[in-house]
Amino acid sequence: MTSTEAEFTSIEICAGAGGQAIGLHEAGFRHLALVEIDPHAVGTLRQNIALREDWAWENEHCDVLPPTDVKSFDPHADLKKSGELLRRHGLDLLAGGVPCPPFSHAGKQLGRDDVRDLFPRMLELVEALNPRAVMIENVRGIMDPKFSDYRDWIMARLQGGEYTEEDGSRARLAGLGYTVCKWDVLEASDFGVPQLRPRAILVAIRDDVLKDLKYEWPSPTHEDPVSVAEALRDTMYQRYKPYFEGVHAERAEAAYKRWLQKATERDAELKGKGGGIAPTLVGGSKKHGGADLGPSRAKAAWKQLGVSGLGVANDEKVCALKETEERDLFGADGPMLTVQQAAIIQGFPEDWRFTGGKTAQYRQVGNAFPPPVAAAVGRSIIEVLKAARERDQNES
Repeated sequence: MTSTEAEFTSIEICAGAGGQAIGLHEAGFRHLALVEIDPHAVGTLRQNIALREDWAWENEHCDVLPPTDVKSFDPHADLKKSGELLRRHGLDLLAGGVPCPPFSHAGKQLGRDDVRDLFPRMLELVEALNPRAVMIENVRGIMDPKFSDYRDWIMARLQGGEYTEEDGSRARLAGLGYTVCKWDVLEASDFGVPQLRPRAILVAIRDDVLKDLKYEWPSPTHEDPVSVAEALRDTMYQRYKPYFEGVHAERAEAAYKRWLQKATERDAELKGKGGGIAPTLVGGSKKHGGADLGPSRAKAAWKQLGVSGLGVANDEKVCALKETEERDLFGADGPMLTVQQAAIIQGFPEDWRFTGGKTAQYRQVGNAFPPPVAAAVGRSIIEVLKAARERDQNES
């Protein structure tokens, strides 16, 4: 592969801090563009792409757009680095985790009536870009019966067929020439993510690519879930270690052992029932205060894992500088998580760095799509794209 060639390309909207982009990159896609509206998340994407050797292709060719509302994104005008590659070779995958609040059980579930609903915009971009494959991620709530008519419209828009209008009448669309191969829920803990995080994934393949091929939905990679105790043991030890000597020595060792014992016991207690994994991380809303680990039920679940969910801890350096160990490490309910630890719970690489203040960083993590799940779906799509390419080469 030369520096200007990528075997499979993607464009991602609503890219956030890169959770889906990391997974798709691991699967073998190279990103032509990442589109995101939040300036802190854009900073995160740019920083990591610039610093990581394994993202050298993107550093040269990927357009990480300035904070951009996807409704105003024009792929044919906005792509400066990758525009020529897109024109020459077309696009393999258009992906996006469109906003969840319109369909989330935590929200009002206004669906298509919610101004944040970006499914229509995603479908407009499918029509404009004509990618070989489409991947759309959302919360499990989109699969609820109340949204069945809306799902029918989305599928009809992609592959043609009937759907029910808002007034109850039936209508038909010709479709954009795709087959919706699968629209179902994947559970993140089945893919090594130490968290209860079900996500609804739609995969569609362009008809001239799919033809006689069969798409295979990802199979779980982990028979037993990775526990919070296992995932956080090392980083939690590193956070307590500086206090093992000096005035805090005795209670620092006791606090670390207490956390590890509680998290390990919870894992053992739930063996065969999902294990000691974390509740679903949530990013929260910009309209509401600082970051914490979610609603009261989630905080109670964290408490059973030996973690305080009342806030997010400072990292080790800031904790030492500001002397916030009482709050961050020695609280009655156990230590709070740092942003880095929350990112581990979300399946990010440990060396992926986030920009912005602590609350802005935590929101990026909480709103992310777990990279291991994105990688599994990405591989399943690449299998079809590879097979289609070989078939077409043999026929020519």
